[in-house]
Amino acid sequence: MRIPAQEQPVLESLIGIRHRLSALKKDRDSYAKPDVVLGLWSDTEKQIEKLCEIRSENIWNSDSRNRLNDVLDDVMSLLSLFFMSIGKTREIPAVYAQLVTVKQYLDQLVEMGVYTEALLIPTEGRLNDIKSIIDMNADKPESTPAVTSLVRRKLSKCKETLATLFANLHEVSPDLKPIQNELVELRRQLSLLAGRACGFSDVDIQEIQKRLRTIDNTRVDGKFLAPNGSIPAGQALVVGLLEQLFEETHDLMASTDSVSESLVPIAERLKEIKSKLERLSLTHRWTLRETDLYTFQLQLQEIEKLRVGGKFLDAEGKVPEGQALLNFLLRACYRLMSKMLSESVPVAEALMPVYNQLSTVRRCLLEVNKWGAPDSVRELYPYQMKLASIDNMRVNGTFYDEDGMIPEGQGLCVAILNECYDILHDLVSKVEDVASDGSDEEGE
Repeated sequence: MRIPAQEQPVLESLIGIRHRLSALKKDRDSYAKPDVVLGLWSDTEKQIEKLCEIRSENIWNSDSRNRLNDVLDDVMSLLSLFFMSIGKTREIPAVYAQLVTVKQYLDQLVEMGVYTEALLIPTEGRLNDIKSIIDMNADKPESTPAVTSLVRRKLSKCKETLATLFANLHEVSPDLKPIQNELVELRRQLSLLAGRACGFSDVDIQEIQKRLRTIDNTRVDGKFLAPNGSIPAGQALVVGLLEQLFEETHDLMASTDSVSESLVPIAERLKEIKSKLERLSLTHRWTLRETDLYTFQLQLQEIEKLRVGGKFLDAEGKVPEGQALLNFLLRACYRLMSKMLSESVPVAEALMPVYNQLSTVRRCLLEVNKWGAPDSVRELYPYQMKLASIDNMRVNGTFYDEDGMIPEGQGLCVAILNECYDILHDLVSKVEDVASDGSDEEGE
């Protein structure tokens, strides 16, 4: 859609901000400076307010949506990740990227139709937490109503999709729940097979097909019956899930020989993205910069745009073999991203090395405490020395970054440091008590 003349200056300003953010993201030699990020955020707020005035308070009106919306979405996603990287995870900008990822994940669940209440409840909790962050910041004098409205709209879309998913589950009678749960479990097993780095065989799929046929054979005239012989509610959802699983097993079976040639590049790209995300999910507390996830987000969006009506087509417009494999991989990528974003802690990148070291020391001390006191105080010296070295990094009780600034996350790091000292003190006391009891016995 053509950009209206009055929106052109806003678009140009946002493109400029996006260029600056991209340059900042590529800089691996230094941490993002809070004042730089906040300055770019202030510039973005002004452009959002201008756009809000131009579009009469409705930025996302479908009738006026154009390239400007896409650029704004890019800018907001990047800024959101930068806010997380500087430790400001409880402020409105920080929740934007999380909402985008949650919406993509929920859309995948809607499309696949395979989920349980246990899968949805953590997402519901995350959205409620995001809502509390928005509500808490909306009343602050420095908050921008246009920005708050923009983020609330994202949250509302997520909640609408989540409500639809819950409503679908509630349509299923308790008599059908065991069958539905078993089908969902089979779907989970299929997903694990599809994501295997070493691939899978026909035998793996045939075992699942056998269980599906067993379930299918319990139907009478195409219906699942309750113990009393009645037809319970939720037939369409459960039968649809059963048929979808049959289709996916057939599709995966075909892909054990080879994914259709037209889909091979997409499959390989998704496997590569998934592999990188899995590695990050294991090491992200040590190596991940939240802004790194933006690249993966863009790559997944580009792949999704290749689908037509939920299907990947070949050059002739036909639906080739391998759809299920690609959909499984796509959903797995979104799930990994959503998990990593939800686990982000309110600590700036500059302070993350300290936070990680303290978390590791605490974990080790808790393990030592769990298995009882060590034989001597000497065994606790390494922990004492490590805590002392971290404590000595503080100046007047504060951790500073290399530029002499005070990064976010002071309270959390100091709290863990104090907790480590408390655990260490208890362990030393236990060792001394044991030693004292031993000497008393010898004296007797």
